Amino acid sequence: MTEETFSPASALVGDPSQFGRVAEDGVVYVRTPEGERAVGSYPGKSAEEALAYFVRKFEAAASEVVLLAARIKSGALVPSDAHEAVNKLRQHIANLNGVGDLATLARSVEQIPDLIEGHRAAYESRKEAEKIAKEAKRVEALAVKEKIVSEAESLALSESWKATGERLKTLLDEWKAAPRLDKPADAALWKRFSASRNKFDKRRRTHFSQLEATSAAVASKKEEIVTEAKKLATSKEWLPTAKRFKELMDSWKASGRGKQSVDAKLWEQFKAAQDQFFTAKNADLEKRQGTMSENLKKREELILEIEAILPVSDINTARKKFRDLSEKWSKIGMTERSKRAAFDARFAKVETEIESLHEEHARRSDPTAIARANNVVQGLIDAIEEYEEKAAKAESQGNTAKAQSLREAAAARKVWLDEAQKGLTDFNK
Repeated sequence: MTEETFSPASALVGDPSQFGRVAEDGVVYVRTPEGERAVGSYPGKSAEEALAYFVRKFEAAASEVVLLAARIKSGALVPSDAHEAVNKLRQHIANLNGVGDLATLARSVEQIPDLIEGHRAAYESRKEAEKIAKEAKRVEALAVKEKIVSEAESLALSESWKATGERLKTLLDEWKAAPRLDKPADAALWKRFSASRNKFDKRRRTHFSQLEATSAAVASKKEEIVTEAKKLATSKEWLPTAKRFKELMDSWKASGRGKQSVDAKLWEQFKAAQDQFFTAKNADLEKRQGTMSENLKKREELILEIEAILPVSDINTARKKFRDLSEKWSKIGMTERSKRAAFDARFAKVETEIESLHEEHARRSDPTAIARANNVVQGLIDAIEEYEEKAAKAESQGNTAKAQSLREAAAARKVWLDEAQKGLTDFNK
């Protein structure tokens, strides 16, 4: 039977109520090819209302037949399910207590199995198309999720903590939006995706935990530096304190970077202490610059007086005057170091000359040294006389060679005597 000849709605053509009647006792009957049979009653209602009630039952059953045929034509029903539905409708209509063309309606139901077979190929074709489409979607979903998982795995060892964390969140949203696969495939891919996220999260937590510990150590070190800097801020020991501040700055740089907000706060404190010290140091330096200029002028004047002591005519007078001027020299305050050196050199030259003259004077006026020099002179005089006497005696005895040797010895001692007498003369100057 073709679709054109099959019409399950033919049972609804005409007026279904023509196949029924209502007896005087209110019982409703339906006419069938086998004869009339009672289908029920509707107490308390008129004959028309009772008949209409049972007509509606018939029409509902006929609608089910039409709906089943439509579903079969659309391919929405599996053939086995369609046959099962036909069996149920067959039983339902055979026992239907309704008013209408029941015979035609029953024939319509019997026509449906042919309709099922006629649409089996279309159903199979649709199912195959659905299967292919479903497989295509599965392959597409698998590719999408494989791509998500692969990227997540490539990010597991990343150290771009913020960017990677945000990207993994985006990948998770993409995973949720992607179509689901069969449970085993989805579970396997999710396991890989989740493992990559967990691996990155664990490394990130470890990194920031270590960073926190490092930051705490850095902060502790810098707090120590700041504490010392605050103590040094009011120091007046300019040179050693400036040197120490430089060392503290080196220590600050060597301590590394900590948490930015903490670093910034500690740096402000350290910088404030450092600025306080160097501001005071610079102010003191400016003050001392004026004083040093005045002291330089005093030294320029005084060094001329000191140098005027030379040449020395009287060592004792010169030493006294040098001592007096030296005392004035020492009382002059700080002078710029680069200019002070030249003045110190000139001062030292005068001091060395006076000390040298003093030592020479002391040596010449030393009684012990004079006595020793006199003893040397007298000893040489005595030796010369003795050699000359011995030479005269040797010559009188005819020993000319011995006499010559003795006179040579006496002559040598005369040379020594001349030098000794000159030295003795120096003591007396």
